[in-house]
Amino acid sequence: MSATSPGAPPRFLRTPEAARFLSLSHRTLEKHRTYGTGPAYRKLGGRVVYALEDLQAWADRGAKTSTSDPGVGTVLPAKRVPRPGDDHDPGAR
Repeated sequence: MSATSPGAPPRFLRTPEAARFLSLSHRTLEKHRTYGTGPAYRKLGGRVVYALEDLQAWADRGAKTSTSDPGVGTVLPAKRVPRPGDDHDPGAR
């Protein structure tokens, strides 16, 4: 089911509205944006907006039919994801 009707222009939501759509706190959605684990977003005139289709697609990545279902994708938690080659050991020199 599409979040917008065919032929209608894309609908964009600001962070608080997008968070409500996903049943998340706005702070959690901001963390996802910062860590690169959240839905695609756009910056329009300095404002962060989310397309309904992008929010729905991101949520659908976490769809499962049972606890043993690997699903089609994973929605990561809102925390920093280590990248290959990153060495953030504060004691290392």
